[in-house]
Amino acid sequence: MSLLGLFDRALLGRADTPALEFEDADGGRSEFTFGDLETRSNQLAQVLLKRGVRRGDRLAFYLVNQPAIVDIWLACVKLGVIVVPINVLYREREITHIVHDAAPVAVVTMPSQATLLPVGTVWWDVQALEHDMRGMSGTRTEALSAVGVRADTPAALVYTSGTTGTSKGAILTHGNFAANALALVQTWEITATDRYLAVLPLFHVHGLGNGLHVWLLSGCHMKLVERFEQDKAVAWFADYRPTLFFGVPTMYVRLLDVPTDSARDIGRGMRLFVSGSAPLPAPVLTAFADRFGHVILERYGMTETLMNVSNPYHGERRAGTIGLPLPMTAVRIVDDTLADVPDGTSGELLVRGPNVCAGYWNRPDAEATAFVHGWFRTGDVGVRSADGYITLEGRRSDLIISSGFNIYPREIEELLAEQPGIAEAAVVGVPDSVRGEVPVAYVVCGDQVDLDALAATVRTQLASFKVPRAFVRVPSLPRTALGKVQRHLLPPWRAG
Repeated sequence: MSLLGLFDRALLGRADTPALEFEDADGGRSEFTFGDLETRSNQLAQVLLKRGVRRGDRLAFYLVNQPAIVDIWLACVKLGVIVVPINVLYREREITHIVHDAAPVAVVTMPSQATLLPVGTVWWDVQALEHDMRGMSGTRTEALSAVGVRADTPAALVYTSGTTGTSKGAILTHGNFAANALALVQTWEITATDRYLAVLPLFHVHGLGNGLHVWLLSGCHMKLVERFEQDKAVAWFADYRPTLFFGVPTMYVRLLDVPTDSARDIGRGMRLFVSGSAPLPAPVLTAFADRFGHVILERYGMTETLMNVSNPYHGERRAGTIGLPLPMTAVRIVDDTLADVPDGTSGELLVRGPNVCAGYWNRPDAEATAFVHGWFRTGDVGVRSADGYITLEGRRSDLIISSGFNIYPREIEELLAEQPGIAEAAVVGVPDSVRGEVPVAYVVCGDQVDLDALAATVRTQLASFKVPRAFVRVPSLPRTALGKVQRHLLPPWRAG
């Protein structure tokens, strides 16, 4: 079965029910029923067919949150087309790699963003697509019914730094998304009566794989906004009265600034706050519970696996832990020989289940490293308590997670090494109370290199969350006898 078989409970079974309210950055609003979404996605699917898109093709989008992304996702599910989300914070260097690797038939974007696409990229104006949709029938035909699409059919290529530093496209199938959504809807008891405030970006699996899918599977109502904005959050909660909110730790830190009376009012209407994409500091969980009257439910997932582990909906949500394996997902904790370690002993987390991706796009080398005997190596180190709760302790790789986004030092280091006067560079993650971690760059260079100018150059080449918080000039990088940089021996940096 394709995802469409699950979505039809809402698209067809709840056609007249209000489904989606969208608020753009300027406060403009639009509303849709599930029947409207069915019609719009049928129309867009026909536009795509007319433009030559066929099953198995890749179609990318480079867009801020908007209803068009829902249309694209549903149309591609119906056609068996593979969606390639591109982070709107990415710049030309990062986008070029994805476009060359995935080879999409086109990138759907806005004219203002198209200038960042590599030369020669075919791009389609999202507004022009919407204009063409108006001339198409909204009826679902056999060609738009996902005929022949199976659980193992790829639905998306989502690019991640993973654990090896090379940007790879994780092949997520219809079955991966379906298993993940079914597990979350059941485990977190999401129903058609919920109201989901969606602030997460839909180019990320947290917003797309979790948020969008539990909304469509449950048939609940969703308010979608372009991005999380701290100064608008209180009004969103007060006006929309959501019951369900998915966020990253940075958002919860920001929400702690909400006045006590407003926080209590928000809490009275809420059913569930969920946090993921980066570790949630235990003090934030405690402070949030005191202010809002809710214990945030922390869970753990990856681009390649969607959700793996969650604190329970009923029962103890233990501070500092990610909880217990989700239904259909098995988790092992192993040593360097891949042998299971006893509870209370640190080791690498391995994951297996229908949520785990089918592999990496055109990267058999990466697959051989990441998959062992049917288990996916997460690269994360953790420990399991005697009663099964898992606590993450760090990562085997040097991956940095800042505000829920993956940052691999090597990418930044390679860019720095290209700059005049830079002999070598090392990037490390340092703790940050708001973002979890931020990157800091240590550069070997003479006084002739203007570090402020270097920072300005990097800002034009990388997404904002990848730009180092500071650039530290050092005479050399500490290395082992074999030449490996010893990052832990770099001088400590603290914000001034």
